Amino acid sequence: MGLIKMEEYIRIFDTTLRDGEQTPGVSLVPDEKLEIALQLDKLGVDVIEAGFPSASEGEFQAVKRIAETGLKAEVCALARATKSDVDAAMACEVNSIHTFIPTSDIQIKYVLNGTREEVLKETEKITQYIKAHGFLCEFSPMDATRTDLVFLKKVCLVAQDCRVDRINIPDTVGVASPCYMRKLISELKRVVKVPISVHCHNDFGMAVANSLGGVEGGATQVHVTVNGLGERAGNAALEEVVMALHVIHKKKTGINTKLLYETSKLVSRLTGIPLQPNKAIVGENAFAHESGIHTKGVVAKPETFEPLTPEMVGRKRKIVAGKHAGRQGLRAELEAVGIHVTQNQLDEIFRRVKALGDKGKPVTDTDLFAIARAVTGVPEKNVVKLLGFTVVTGSETTPMASVKLKINDKEYIATETGVGPVDSAIKAIQKIVDKLVGVKLKEYRLEAITGGSDALAEVVIKIEDDQGNIVSAGSASEDIVKASVEAMVNGINKLLIKRGTTN
Repeated sequence: MGLIKMEEYIRIFDTTLRDGEQTPGVSLVPDEKLEIALQLDKLGVDVIEAGFPSASEGEFQAVKRIAETGLKAEVCALARATKSDVDAAMACEVNSIHTFIPTSDIQIKYVLNGTREEVLKETEKITQYIKAHGFLCEFSPMDATRTDLVFLKKVCLVAQDCRVDRINIPDTVGVASPCYMRKLISELKRVVKVPISVHCHNDFGMAVANSLGGVEGGATQVHVTVNGLGERAGNAALEEVVMALHVIHKKKTGINTKLLYETSKLVSRLTGIPLQPNKAIVGENAFAHESGIHTKGVVAKPETFEPLTPEMVGRKRKIVAGKHAGRQGLRAELEAVGIHVTQNQLDEIFRRVKALGDKGKPVTDTDLFAIARAVTGVPEKNVVKLLGFTVVTGSETTPMASVKLKINDKEYIATETGVGPVDSAIKAIQKIVDKLVGVKLKEYRLEAITGGSDALAEVVIKIEDDQGNIVSAGSASEDIVKASVEAMVNGINKLLIKRGTTN
């Protein structure tokens, strides 16, 4: 069998403000619905399903305000197959009305409490009523994917005879598969001549795939929601459907894809529904790379591990530090913020990042930059090397520290007490190096602390020697005492270089 021919342009019917708002816990006020509608119009959707006017007075007012705004997009209102619902939708002065009626036997019996004959009669009655009043009409046989095919065709033909503008095929409970959806739409296309759209739910995680299957079968419009919002597991995600159509299927839509991320963030903020980090297209990790193999490839040529560029959807690539990180990825991320490192410094940064990752700690940008600043502040040639230290502290114990250093291949140990473990450790270091270089601590501060009780702390110090030389140095560690000790040793080495006593 040859390739299935698909229509070149696919219309995007956005139902974020109707089906998306039916997400449990989401309730938008009219001002918020209008803000989202304006963004959707800016994004370039073809149809905005603004809401369900008969649901409440607030919903009615929201739909009416959106309809009166003068958007480029077609503004649609949902209505059950009843005169009162349709009248409410008409009163909002929308461009189109989307009406629906159950057609599967289980829903006809338990939702409608009716018969197939009544469904056919009501379909004819309500679609004729909408068209007689001059509105565009989109008709949905609800639960179409569980409806007997012969009966489904019969219902669609009744709607078509009543001159509906579009027929939408909903996978109401998300039980279709992509192959089934393609086959179903192809079969309906044999008898239905008006444009067909698809509306897929995500109960089995296949809403986007089923929507694309519907397009392959001949559907020319797809119902979507921003971020895949919707009842239960949600609807087909607008951003995923659109990018798959553009990149994989080479189809056209009216969407300005560079606005997808900002639209996603707006909807997430107003609905209060956060995005999972690994959400396709708009999740925080969608264009983040950690693995060394991936980062090396993507830095050299993005197409190696990116099927679409982050710029296409208004994003930026992110190289993530972590235990899977590679040196080239770390170098690229550092150079992006103006931190240039030698190979030896990169190796040390790489080692420290790996060590943090192996402890189960996620390495944030702040962590990486703190480590890089600490490492790049260390002289390449060190006279003084830290071999180890121990501290004793507690509510009933005088703080005490013992520090072991190597100076020009000789080892030295000193123990001191102080007002705390950091003070004790610094005094022990000063005691050891006093004959080599007398140092005085001029300034001490915690420059950056990332979140959590196991946070990475960056200690920055300023020290002065007996000749008046002043240097700043720092280090970063999960252990503040360790960071302080390392910063002190780094500073002493910098002073020695400045004094010319590195041999």
